[in-house]
Amino acid sequence: MTPDADRLAAYLEGTVPGFAGPIAFHKFDTGQSNPTFLMETPSGRYVLRRKPPGELLKSAHAVDREFRVQAALAGSGVPVPEMLHLCEDEGVIGSVFYVMAYLEGRNFNDPSLPGHAPEERGAIFDDMNWVLAALHSVDPEAVGLGDFGKPGNYFARQFDRWTKQYRASQTGPSADMDRLIGWLTENLPEDDGRVSLVHGDYRLDNLMYAPDAARVIAVLDWELSTLGHPFADLAYQCMAWRMEPGDVGRGLAGLDRTALGIPTEEEYVARYCARMGIDGIPGFRAMLAWSFFRFAAILEGVKRRALDGNASNPEKGLAMGALVPAYARLGVEVIEGG
Repeated sequence: MTPDADRLAAYLEGTVPGFAGPIAFHKFDTGQSNPTFLMETPSGRYVLRRKPPGELLKSAHAVDREFRVQAALAGSGVPVPEMLHLCEDEGVIGSVFYVMAYLEGRNFNDPSLPGHAPEERGAIFDDMNWVLAALHSVDPEAVGLGDFGKPGNYFARQFDRWTKQYRASQTGPSADMDRLIGWLTENLPEDDGRVSLVHGDYRLDNLMYAPDAARVIAVLDWELSTLGHPFADLAYQCMAWRMEPGDVGRGLAGLDRTALGIPTEEEYVARYCARMGIDGIPGFRAMLAWSFFRFAAILEGVKRRALDGNASNPEKGLAMGALVPAYARLGVEVIEGG
């Protein structure tokens, strides 16, 4: 998956101002969809993100959409890396890719934030909450993204998409996923007319913080971004309070959040609502169940790519895919009133 360094350097020297080769690649081990590389060069550090090779599911790995939304958000108040170049010519390295500026910062995989003081944890969560509200307050038309998604009920549209993706990549039977699909078919959140930019995978490990402050300097991994319902991002993030802790589960279930300085799910939602100027979120249970279904469907695709040999990190992909039954079960617990 590593690009041809000489060919790429020659190309970028003609397209990215100030770029100079040669290139030394270092692949990031995070992320399971689009392979991402640090490029060290005489002119500085850059990040390259590309589509993976091999046969891909329709509409997946949309690095061109990632580039577009981040370029549009520059200067909006939502922190994003500087976009430098999008290459849609697959002949350069074998797939579509883009190059962005490298940022020095901190990335947290574990939402329990080990090694931090309680007040630091609270500040990290609060800025994550603030950035989410800032994203949902952006006027898509004003930043040139009025056509970035389809009209209609976002929850229904995404449910249809991920049901098809799940069936196309399914590696085995799952009674819990079948039950979730059946329940959601009858209980999807209603369309209340709210439309905003949605990230689609908004969680702590997709954020970069300043090296020395509880301040988000970049929201990363925009592959699933579109126009949709803002509460979908919030519900997706709130899954963490119900998921198992650890490097793989990346959850907060069973932990003493008060002692850790981490807000409860209810407190986190209330802060978001206050920032958005709303009183509450009706139908949040269905949104949570939808989120668990969608996440399990995404992980099933990760597992399928690992089994097919075109995952960014096959070993990690299989470990993540092994969590599909657990997340399907959590979704069922939500619809049962848990």
